[in-house]
Amino acid sequence: MNKKLKVAIIGSGNIGTDLMIKILRNARHLEMGAMVGIDPASDGLARAARMGVAITHEGVEGLTRMDVFKDIDFVFDATSAGAHVKNDAFLRGIKPGIRLIDLTPAAIGPYCVPVVNLEQNLGQLNVNMVTCGGQATIPMVAAVSRVAKVHYAEIVASIASKSAGPGTRANIDEFTETTSRAIEVIGGATKGKAIIVMNPAEPPLMMRDTVFVLSEAADQALVEASVVEMAAAVQAYVPGYRLKQRVQFDLIPEDRPLTIPGLGRFSGLKTSVFLEVEGAAHYLPAYAGNLDIMTSAALATAERMALSMLNA
Repeated sequence: MNKKLKVAIIGSGNIGTDLMIKILRNARHLEMGAMVGIDPASDGLARAARMGVAITHEGVEGLTRMDVFKDIDFVFDATSAGAHVKNDAFLRGIKPGIRLIDLTPAAIGPYCVPVVNLEQNLGQLNVNMVTCGGQATIPMVAAVSRVAKVHYAEIVASIASKSAGPGTRANIDEFTETTSRAIEVIGGATKGKAIIVMNPAEPPLMMRDTVFVLSEAADQALVEASVVEMAAAVQAYVPGYRLKQRVQFDLIPEDRPLTIPGLGRFSGLKTSVFLEVEGAAHYLPAYAGNLDIMTSAALATAERMALSMLNA
């Protein structure tokens, strides 16, 4: 199949630029149509121009005035949660059927984690890629959830401070709220909690994620096998994603239960998963796995949607 669908990226910062490079290098069913920014001096717009991509520094309004806009099928939004709400409404008013892949925590459309629920969302006009922490950890919660009922899941995402651009820093509250909610909606936990840590260490450290899951008692071998299988599925589109060590288990006895805020006393199985995400270094260094997993997940989502559209 030679036909490809054209895409535009709104946001010429770290995430948008990395995504552009991935599309130019690796996309099978997508091709770059335009890179959109608001800073005419941004490195992302300069790189796009050097790579032969049409650019505008006049934001989403400028995109709609470009000749290529009539051929755009997908728009990736890598701006901010507040901006995405406006961008979606503006684009929808001009081109109602356009597909938006939201890389902000705005969550207008359904949450999407490719290995967990992409197939159920192929027809959506707006899907939300949750957050970098969500893309890394929700598959692990879902892996436990398909073996045993999950009462509580807590994730801690630690990223290098240097890999967090202004968009990430401006959306910390939305990050925790969106990730916590997605742990419940997609991961299957009754209650979810998310924490992000921006580590200022020098040299910068790779993205590390810790996942704690409290579930009903279950066969530990089955839980571990489910986690390992899920990790391999994520690796199919994020090669640097890996388990840092074997899955750890603790049995919480009935006579020494834990107290979970909002849920009460808990006894059962505690599963601990430790992850590392190494970036592909397409734009930022390899330590920026948080950027890489977001752009890789967004690309995997749009590629699958495009294939579905082309085969329709």
